[in-house]
Amino acid sequence: MRVGILSYPMLFQRDGGLQIQVRETVAALNRLAPSAGRPLQVRLVDANHDRLADYDLIHVFSAINGNFRIVEMASELGLPVVLSPLLSPDWNRATARRAELADRLAGRLTDWMVQTSYAQTKRALQLANLVIALGEAERDAITQGFGVVSEKIRVFPNGVNPHFFTANGDLFRRETGIAGPFVLMVASISPYKNQLGLALALAGSGLPVVLIGAAPRHELPYLQQLLALPHVSWLGSLEHADPLLASAYHAAAVVALPSQGEVLPLCVLEALAAGTPVVMTAQSALELPDSAFALRKVRWDDGAAQRLVIEQLVARQPERARVQALVSQFSWDRVAAQIADCYHAYVRQHGASLQAGRRHAV
Repeated sequence: MRVGILSYPMLFQRDGGLQIQVRETVAALNRLAPSAGRPLQVRLVDANHDRLADYDLIHVFSAINGNFRIVEMASELGLPVVLSPLLSPDWNRATARRAELADRLAGRLTDWMVQTSYAQTKRALQLANLVIALGEAERDAITQGFGVVSEKIRVFPNGVNPHFFTANGDLFRRETGIAGPFVLMVASISPYKNQLGLALALAGSGLPVVLIGAAPRHELPYLQQLLALPHVSWLGSLEHADPLLASAYHAAAVVALPSQGEVLPLCVLEALAAGTPVVMTAQSALELPDSAFALRKVRWDDGAAQRLVIEQLVARQPERARVQALVSQFSWDRVAAQIADCYHAYVRQHGASLQAGRRHAV
């Protein structure tokens, strides 16, 4: 089976969670041992040179940024489409009603020349043959916010690279000179990620805040606000495989992610893999059973609560091995095997109708 992976055209012009997810998923799928009757070839599609019709199945990552057009084209060609939408868990029936109202209003005001991103996302989800959610909270958002039947949704989380489990903080301390406890935040620099809220919450606590992440040009004034605070330092952007990143996770007393919303943030999984407790936004799809000793969720705009739980975790550091055990099952190879089973099961079940659909499309 030839599987083509696509997302929006500018995806790899920056680096972040989605980029890592796509790269690691493709690599892990291609590492799977071949088995009888289940050949699998997976590659990133170059939409400017490759033809979708040359593939047996298309897997689209992200339901926004115009990706509904990819789903439409694949559907027109009679190709099965798997969609990993990466939707905020905040979607529900109430937000969906407001979004539908806004879409109808925009259409009427513009003689139906304008369509909202909600409508485009909903179309992509409706056309997709299978939808992969990263957690139960995202599954609920997909069903309640976009009316997708639960039968076509599968839940597979992200994975964690093995080197985060064996990280050591010595490299970070040697490179930075930071010897005592500090709070680490790994995310692109932006008000949405809320670095400033975290920094202000921890002012006067005696805990330095170390930031790692790219700063887009338009966010440089925001970065300057952060760096004007004496307890804040910024290491810039680090490659995902850079040993200094893994070492920073291990060296930190707490990793924080008080952003306005997350799906299944890799930085949280990676921090836990390094054995470091995490304080993160309550607006997230990540759910780990019996994890409150090392994973605390707080509203993104509640600085006082963020400070309280961070100070509690710093004062009583959980056992590192126990923290790591929370994410020991999060393997890219395991996720890839589940996704591959999903591909083969769908094609096996719908093979005849898919062939008929492709002949009709041609």
